[in-house]
Amino acid sequence: MLKKSSYDFNLILATAVVLFIISAISIYGMFYFKFAEIHQMPLETKSLYMHNMNKAVTPFILALILLLGICVPKRLLPVVWVNRFAVFLVAAAVLCGIFLDWKTAILTVLIASLILQTIVLFMAVAGSEKLNFIKKGYWLRVGSSLIHQGLILFILDLLLYRYHTLHLVLFWFTTISTVVGMIFCFYSEAVAWLIAKIRSGVNPSQSNDNPV
Repeated sequence: MLKKSSYDFNLILATAVVLFIISAISIYGMFYFKFAEIHQMPLETKSLYMHNMNKAVTPFILALILLLGICVPKRLLPVVWVNRFAVFLVAAAVLCGIFLDWKTAILTVLIASLILQTIVLFMAVAGSEKLNFIKKGYWLRVGSSLIHQGLILFILDLLLYRYHTLHLVLFWFTTISTVVGMIFCFYSEAVAWLIAKIRSGVNPSQSNDNPV
């Protein structure tokens, strides 16, 4: 069990709080949009509403991106190097924001995180022991990697929603990655049992054994 002072626990707690706030804002915005009948109002009113909602959620999206920028490389690097990488990533984002624009800055962090997370995912699937995970189970590691991949793709989808085709592709990759990752994490023992039965040539539906 994690100690409350641990590095991992603090990252998990911070990520959960930020995700909760983003979800609360999204749910509030959705119901307010419906019950206030904003969809029937003039285009200027709808645009102002969307601008205000985006403005409200932006700090928490930035916080989530920063947390992902720290959480993803910690699978590959020691804590000291994770902190250095996080500082470098924040500095790169700030410079991009100053000299280019903030959307480019966010995309820079997301793309860097996505590349690293893709490496982590492939290493987890390959069963590498060099990754830093709290749990040692194979399917837990793969599931955790898929969930993080889904989070990064989810934020990319939010930024690139104007591109309809890309939006749909990112949406389905996000959904599949997150759902499969949750199944692997929450039902890792059942998945391991099922895979073992398939590899042994036994049909799981015909077996009287229960997953351990």
